[in-house]
Amino acid sequence: MTAPLPHPTSASSAPLGKEDLAAEISAQLSTQLRRVRLRGFHHPAPPVPTLVAVAHGSRDPRALPTVRALLDRVRALRPGLPVRLGHIELNRPLLADTLAELHGAAVLVPLLFGRGHHVTHDLPAALAAAPHLTGRTAEPLGPHTLLAEALHGRLLEAGFPGDRSPRTAVVLAAAGSRAPRSAQDTERTAQLLSARLGGTPVVPAYASAAAPTVADAVRGLTARGHDRIAVAGCFTAPGRFAAQCAAAAPGPAAAPLGDHPALARLVLHRYDQALLARTGSDPESAGAATVAV
Repeated sequence: MTAPLPHPTSASSAPLGKEDLAAEISAQLSTQLRRVRLRGFHHPAPPVPTLVAVAHGSRDPRALPTVRALLDRVRALRPGLPVRLGHIELNRPLLADTLAELHGAAVLVPLLFGRGHHVTHDLPAALAAAPHLTGRTAEPLGPHTLLAEALHGRLLEAGFPGDRSPRTAVVLAAAGSRAPRSAQDTERTAQLLSARLGGTPVVPAYASAAAPTVADAVRGLTARGHDRIAVAGCFTAPGRFAAQCAAAAPGPAAAPLGDHPALARLVLHRYDQALLARTGSDPESAGAATVAV
């Protein structure tokens, strides 16, 4: 029996920005379209494409339950939508096994935060190896204002002060990638989080494959006079990189995003955006969509 969903812990309610407004419009549009019944047509509607959430996978025993809790929240937000899970490595079900069991259409939504190798190569390759499916790959979860909302919420839960001070700063930790576009996505997410925090400096840092490290970013902020530094992490679930980055925090370290309500909304946003995109499996094509969940 599934435990009741926790009460949303999102921080303050700010006016909707452009991306948030588009998200809300698309959510309502998706609901209304499912209710449409055209007169004179009695053919059943085609099956709804399956949302396949793609997690990286981790040896941390807390990772799988955390991802499952996120998908439970996604299902609660969109009853009737088929939602499945697949992992790139380390956990079962593996993505290839999940795709082998499906039929019809599927949208792969990476539970990842930038356009690194997994998003641009591994996911399209997995779809190519499943020719029985009509598949699309959605954009990664970042950057987006809903991601900034989730990061903000986890920071407040960790004890980050709600009031702005010239002494405070945040290090935004990500897994890291050699792909330049992945770093650009993290930098943009840092900007969105800074805006959410009222202009508090937010510096991106990485657990691997890119610089600076969290420790280096902390030293740089300290040299600039910031002595109240927190670490926020672009991590869906507990794992080695999340623990490594949190250990380098001199102050509050936010928990992984997990089943934060804004993250669940963002998963559905990427799913709807991919369905509205003009072309199929190219992650960049999802940018053609003008309305999202």
